[in-house]
Amino acid sequence: MNKTKRKIFETSMKLFAEKGYDATSIEEITATVGVAKGTLYYHFSSKEEIFNFLIEEGMKLLQNSINIKTSKLENYIDKIKAIVLIQIKIIVKYEYLITILLSQLWGIEERNQKCKQHIFDYINTIEQIVKEGIDSKQIKDGDPKIIASEIYGLICSCLVYKQKNNEEFDMMKIYHEFENTVIKGLRIK
Repeated sequence: MNKTKRKIFETSMKLFAEKGYDATSIEEITATVGVAKGTLYYHFSSKEEIFNFLIEEGMKLLQNSINIKTSKLENYIDKIKAIVLIQIKIIVKYEYLITILLSQLWGIEERNQKCKQHIFDYINTIEQIVKEGIDSKQIKDGDPKIIASEIYGLICSCLVYKQKNNEEFDMMKIYHEFENTVIKGLRIK
């Protein structure tokens, strides 16, 4: 991605997260980036295309991070720990992306449905890991759908915690808290 496209991408993500999709205009994006409309339209044909691109790229990044890290691990508890840590890191680095995804989860517009589908696909990835962990007797028995949704829910709770505590976000402190509560609860005794 070239410098201008990246700047449009990052600026749009910030504006969509802070103001919402509907309240963000192409004019505002171009003014904030400091480019002409023609330059923006050279890279993206519409605001909807910008939105779709950032959701696709963001979810691809998250999914690839999970796939790469978990494929190197054999123990399913370690895979869940890796997912939790990656999710926390994503909150730190891509807070705007997560804010956009969660804000678009409800609604009937096409973009709402796309966001919902991306989230459900991601939760399904976690669910499969949980199911395999239960089947291999490395994770205690439970409903993989519920457990996967709880693990995904850590993203939401991290985001709320970060916004509530306008202080430095200590990623490892949060990770260790989740490790001591959520992950500990998945272990077979």
